[in-house]
Amino acid sequence: MIMEFFPGILRRMEASQSDEYCVYDSQLLTAFTSSLYVAGLAASLVAGRLTRAMGRQKVMLFGGATFFVGSIINAAAVNVEMLILGRILLGFGVGFTNQATPVYLAETAPARWRGAFTAGFQLFIAVGVVVANLTNYGASHVRAWGWRLSLGLAAVPAAAIFLFSLLIPDTPSSLVARGRIDDAREALRRVRGGDADAELRAIERAVRDSAEMAQGAFRRIATRRYRPYLVMAVAIPLFQQLTGVIVIAFFSPVLFRTVGFGSDTALISAVILGVVNLVSLLVSSIVVDRYGRKLLFMTGGAQMILSQVAVAWILGDAGQAALSRGHAVAVLVLLCTYSAGFGWSWGPLSWIIPGEIFPVEVRSAGQSISVAVNLGVTFLQAQIFLAMLCRFKAGTFVYYAAWVGVMTAFVAVFLPETRGVPLEAMPALWARHWYWRRFLATNGITEQMMRHYHNNKLVS
Repeated sequence: MIMEFFPGILRRMEASQSDEYCVYDSQLLTAFTSSLYVAGLAASLVAGRLTRAMGRQKVMLFGGATFFVGSIINAAAVNVEMLILGRILLGFGVGFTNQATPVYLAETAPARWRGAFTAGFQLFIAVGVVVANLTNYGASHVRAWGWRLSLGLAAVPAAAIFLFSLLIPDTPSSLVARGRIDDAREALRRVRGGDADAELRAIERAVRDSAEMAQGAFRRIATRRYRPYLVMAVAIPLFQQLTGVIVIAFFSPVLFRTVGFGSDTALISAVILGVVNLVSLLVSSIVVDRYGRKLLFMTGGAQMILSQVAVAWILGDAGQAALSRGHAVAVLVLLCTYSAGFGWSWGPLSWIIPGEIFPVEVRSAGQSISVAVNLGVTFLQAQIFLAMLCRFKAGTFVYYAAWVGVMTAFVAVFLPETRGVPLEAMPALWARHWYWRRFLATNGITEQMMRHYHNNKLVS
């Protein structure tokens, strides 16, 4: 694909310029990459209204369909314009599914397992990353049309999203909000089994209490009462992207080639990082509902900081010289350590926290803002990362390590522990926080649910 659509990069690679950090500094290449995130940002904001009006399931169906069409256009592309059009449709698919899926998981999962269920969203993204890297490695050996195979196979997960979304009911909260009580009862029975009337009554109370406030959710979430949720809707996805994950997720083959790995070795190294991230996500899904969210944030943050500082030291010491084999292996090990830290902290938790904290009346709007911030910052970083790598060089890792320090401190001070708290009782939890309580007032129902939760927790 680089040979056909980005010949300038190929000429720089063949010229073996002395500054390897700047080989891929092409705004046309980054426009191809980042166009997906602009489209995803726009789609996620629209999806907030659609999920309220149509339900979570239908938005996931629409996301799968647009992703499928975009992958087909990319595989058949004959010019850069077709590539970017396909990426834009992929972005629409990402925006719709990223908005609806975490909310769907949070609303259907039992409170005690909600973290594990929502972490599954990031887990299967990690599975996709590993499969994609393996596909890229195989396709790189098919010189003429391997890149078309690589892009076109994105249609497989898109079709899976669409087909499996046909087999699941909408969430009980969404059905109750749209007046479909009998359908909500049946959906609860399908996902819980047995008698679900008690939980249905709790959902009905929460929806009824919020019914008068549901209109104008985007305006409402900007008011003082919802300040804690709005701060988290912006801060959590913003911080996730400032961990430096973009280095791993999108540019790891480029980065590995830059620091001295060959092309094939760079692709294999990206596969290794993907596998490490996948394993760490499995660990996170097992422990997140046992030990809580904040512990994972703290340990993962410390691990990422140390790894990034060590990588910066190795690369800075090497300067423009090619890395020795030992130093190259050390960089790979440290990036695997970083990837593991991200995989059991900011990777899954940046989807779990926004999916579970919002009151029902602003849940769709809050999730839309969260996804939009995530994709918007991803777009900006995808657009500037290669230029930043060219100018900052090894200092790029110090930049991201500093941000991880800031965000770890933020979580320690401002995020309450949400493990095991029912969604309907979340406002009472936030109203008890030392800082956020100045913005919040809660009602007797949520306080009663919180007392019931704490009593059960003490008994268990």
